[in-house]
Amino acid sequence: MPDEYRTVAREGVHETEVNRSRFLCALAPAATEREAQDFVARVRKEHPTASHNCFAYVIGAEASVQKASDDGEPGGTAGVPMLQMLLRRDMRYVVAVVTRYYGGVKLGAGGLIRAYGGAVGEALDAVGTLTRKRFRLATVTVDHQRAGKIQNDLRSAGREVRDVRYGDAVTIEIGLPDADVAAFTAWLADATAGSAVFELGGEAYGDA
Repeated sequence: MPDEYRTVAREGVHETEVNRSRFLCALAPAATEREAQDFVARVRKEHPTASHNCFAYVIGAEASVQKASDDGEPGGTAGVPMLQMLLRRDMRYVVAVVTRYYGGVKLGAGGLIRAYGGAVGEALDAVGTLTRKRFRLATVTVDHQRAGKIQNDLRSAGREVRDVRYGDAVTIEIGLPDADVAAFTAWLADATAGSAVFELGGEAYGDA
């Protein structure tokens, strides 16, 4: 698993114009390939009279799913440069659809590649991206008496408290960078006089 990747913060659309052709790049986060395909279908429905609705998406922290479509543009001039721009920017779990309204001037293969790739790059800058870092899930189980102070200490130290469950004891789920595990374990033992139970779980990604 990579230590981090980038994705888009939200859905957004950015428009550029090249030789009278309008290029509207719609971006959206997509957790699954199905979500990406649904977004492509939605954009196509919104622009039924467009000359082309080309798309590219990358799913998975390791970019395990990559798809691109030229939607009628000459092969390799639209979807591929869009996909290459997403990968060059380390984007994951993201879908891009570039809608083109032809303006009467042919751009040629090189012009199309620059226009479609550039539309995605400009849209990423305009919509904004997030970096997600890899961390370990962990749980801290502590008695009710100490739970409030531990939660406050975690939050004031900038730790990500993901969940708190109350039962016979209080279970606090947190996210920790791998490099912090040893120091955190020592801090927790000191803060709770050794009474807390600390368990490491699997790996996940969270906001940097």
